[in-house]
Amino acid sequence: MIDFSWLSRTELLIGRENLNKLSNAHVLILGMGGVGSFAAEFIARGGIGKMTIVDGDTIDPSNRNRQLPALATNHGQRKVNIMAERLLSINPELSLQVIDEFIRPEAIAQLLDTDAHYIIDAIDSLTPKLTCLKTAHEKGLRIVSSMGAGGKLDPTQIKVTDISKTYNCPFAQQIRKQLRNGGIRKGLKVVFSTELPDKNSIMRTDGSNFKKSAYGTMSYLPAMFGATLASVVIRDLMAQNKA
Repeated sequence: MIDFSWLSRTELLIGRENLNKLSNAHVLILGMGGVGSFAAEFIARGGIGKMTIVDGDTIDPSNRNRQLPALATNHGQRKVNIMAERLLSINPELSLQVIDEFIRPEAIAQLLDTDAHYIIDAIDSLTPKLTCLKTAHEKGLRIVSSMGAGGKLDPTQIKVTDISKTYNCPFAQQIRKQLRNGGIRKGLKVVFSTELPDKNSIMRTDGSNFKKSAYGTMSYLPAMFGATLASVVIRDLMAQNKA
């Protein structure tokens, strides 16, 4: 029997029926960076019964300004392993699958061959993200995707909408363009910010893992994106089959 005692405050808000819905749900989260790590924590604290987390990276000192697993004491450790220990410490009854590998385009089809009820796309590189969104759209999977959280400071400008209605986000603009080229114009739920990014904060990277550049980031902005993603998933799962 599931122990709901630790979710007593949640039950006051959403009721036992919705707790049961969430405890029977499986959420797949792609990426354990600044956005995905916080989304995973809020999903776990929301009472989701099964999760799959995917990331192949290790903790770097530069992660500490925004990523939940990053501490001064764990540089070089695997992000998914740190997150797994944390999530199971929150909910020891959580059914957790950990996939410690980089999210490459050729691996997307296998990752999305899943019984997950909802997918959170927190991938921060263009080509794997596009492959993920195209595959999810073709398969009719329930997915919510994070657009660009870098170069921004104002969390009050975060919105949830269809990809076709995004604006002021260069990353979303690239996604829209590539999706249109593939015949997809709408039908993908995203989290984005209407705030224009600070172009002076951009830097070039070495191009590894399909990422050629990155914006500067503030501690709370990726976390707010993660919280918004988690809220979309939890609210949609509770609304499912609602009379």
